Amino acid sequence: MDVTTLVQTKARAARAGARALALCSTRTKNEALMLMARGLEEKTAAILDANRGDLERTRATGVPRAFLDRLTLTDGRIEAMAAGLREIAALPDPVGETVETWRRPSGIEIARVRVPLGVIGFIYESRPNVTADAAGLCVKSGNAVILRGGKEAIESNALIAAVLAKALEKCGAPPEAIQFIDIADREAVAAMLVQDALIDLIIPRGGEAFVRWVSERSRVPVLKHDKGLVHVYVDAAADLDMATRIVVNAKANRPSVCNALETLLVDRAVADRFLPMVAARLTDAGVELRGCPETLARVPGARPATESDWDEEYGDLILAIRVVDGFVAAVDHIRRHGSGLAEAIVTSDLGRARRFTREVDAAAVLVNASTRLVDGNQFGLGAEMGISTSRVHARGPVGVRELTTTKFIVYGDGQIRD
Repeated sequence: MDVTTLVQTKARAARAGARALALCSTRTKNEALMLMARGLEEKTAAILDANRGDLERTRATGVPRAFLDRLTLTDGRIEAMAAGLREIAALPDPVGETVETWRRPSGIEIARVRVPLGVIGFIYESRPNVTADAAGLCVKSGNAVILRGGKEAIESNALIAAVLAKALEKCGAPPEAIQFIDIADREAVAAMLVQDALIDLIIPRGGEAFVRWVSERSRVPVLKHDKGLVHVYVDAAADLDMATRIVVNAKANRPSVCNALETLLVDRAVADRFLPMVAARLTDAGVELRGCPETLARVPGARPATESDWDEEYGDLILAIRVVDGFVAAVDHIRRHGSGLAEAIVTSDLGRARRFTREVDAAAVLVNASTRLVDGNQFGLGAEMGISTSRVHARGPVGVRELTTTKFIVYGDGQIRD
């Protein structure tokens, strides 16, 4: 079977699975999610074994350590995957929710009701824990999902997807609602992008170039999980101890993910006191610092930043630092270089905080909090399909509610249009 035929076959199966899953009760979907969690726990040893094989092959290609970190599964990460599925089960079911109702002068009653999107094509790279998050969110929201992970994690992903689909079957839900494409060639992705009669939405999650490649070729609507070029601005009125904790967490907690800090902006008024303090903590955490000339004057151990550093998503323990001449300069830098995923200010000035939330355009804008909190789980969504930087349909962490659309239901008693 050629690649296109294989993808079409899986997409048709997913379409049939979506129709059946959309009619499943909340109880059935929650039971499926609990069985999915238990299945992962029961198969932990096998999943870790598959993951070791993926790691060995990938390590031999000389990829960066941040990439290997995203690929690695541990007992703890599998436990977290299972916990995430249980959290999704505990969420309210958005399907069937009445968003609003109203009555027209003609007497017709209109309701706007949430329904599943249908079939989601999810294309992602390297992080096998995302397989469980995506499948769980789609099951809860009544959608079928076609999973196409990166070649680096193909054994891990294939086994995880099989465990999850088996759980659906055990509780009488359609196992066809979880499909996995085990072809690593990008031809499989290209084949998915033209299945506009069978797939309702494509969600690509990976590097900037990959997401752009998908968007340019897709005939199916695309919800982008795009570049994460994240800033923290330390204002003149910041609590510097708080700012230090936030900056170190945002950069060093897990530098390989999209909500990690990439550029630190520091108001000149506090640069003399703050930069030596935060630089020492960042250096202790293993972070390489790259700074503007004013930063270098205060942090002699930093390397000179080039103009390209302000547009770089490192995904590693590297941080660019720029001293700015006040609030307006900080916002101007973010407008020119930000990717629209997440931006933060640290300040005790409430008026300035409110200005920042109004004037900075991003999917998430934070005041006095780490950008690492921009996450479906941290927002109480259970998990996420990604963090959308698109402006239509959904923006920010994409959870179960963001995987639904609405339809109008109209009740009448014989009304016709004049």
